[in-house]
Amino acid sequence: MTGSADNATRHLLVYAKGIVMGISDSVPGVSGGTIAVAANIYDRIIYAVRAIDAEALRLLLRGRAMALWKHLDGAFLLLLGFGIVSGVLLSANLILFLIENNPVPLRAFFIGLIAAAIWMLRAETSLRDWRNALPAVTGALLVLLISMASPGQIQPSAPYLFFCGMIAVSAMLLPGLSGAFILLLLGAYQYMLNALITLEAQVLLIFLAGCVVGVMLMSRIVAWLLRNYRQRAYGFICGMLAGSLLALWPWQISGATGDVMQFLANQPVWPGEYFELSGRDPVILISLAALLAGLGLTLLARGPSAPGAADDNSL
Repeated sequence: MTGSADNATRHLLVYAKGIVMGISDSVPGVSGGTIAVAANIYDRIIYAVRAIDAEALRLLLRGRAMALWKHLDGAFLLLLGFGIVSGVLLSANLILFLIENNPVPLRAFFIGLIAAAIWMLRAETSLRDWRNALPAVTGALLVLLISMASPGQIQPSAPYLFFCGMIAVSAMLLPGLSGAFILLLLGAYQYMLNALITLEAQVLLIFLAGCVVGVMLMSRIVAWLLRNYRQRAYGFICGMLAGSLLALWPWQISGATGDVMQFLANQPVWPGEYFELSGRDPVILISLAALLAGLGLTLLARGPSAPGAADDNSL
């Protein structure tokens, strides 16, 4: 009985982590990969997706369903996938509401998540070694440069939607890079958000096909790096996470108000300046509470396992 309860708890935890990943992927400036690192499931996701290979096809053709399920880490991927889809569907309207009405605490919350993830990754790489520090600096600069780019707006064609899906999901697999922000840069964010809300099947299927191709390619690249250059790869990841902190600074000023562009203004100011320039309450105490909530949620999601250890392997 206790074993069944423990299994149910582990299943629910994986599903919950997927929900948080899905919600974060809907927020421009935040990466689902960041949540995966914070929740101690990043390696497992990469290797599970990487397992969709020739061996998986061979098992499928031979009708060895149970062996295929184990090879793909099927229970984990299924639960996580359902969680991500649930998070995306839940957040389609929620995120727009929070961006419009509470952007400052929302940014602070995600800063808490990311700061905790960086702290917990300290055992994965030694930044005192220049071979790990250099990728960290490169990762931070990459995210900063991308965050300063100007978002576009277009009416996407089918091939372009496929391309957007492929690039955005690749970014989602990299902690610190936001797939939603990449869609903003490509001019397809608002278009895809509306397609999700109105359930435009053709648009969603084309985009999903691009996502499948992108995740297959990127998972292989990341899996190879983790196996062969683990410390340097995590140095790069830590740098990307650190670089994303500036883009998520809670108090930002922009000419636009109440939309996605205002959330990504990229003009950080101090709370006092924020009040003077925007006339809005900087809600410092609420933002501090949101930051602490992000820190606490990350520690809770991470659990007691050691850094780099696989999470919930008994699923």
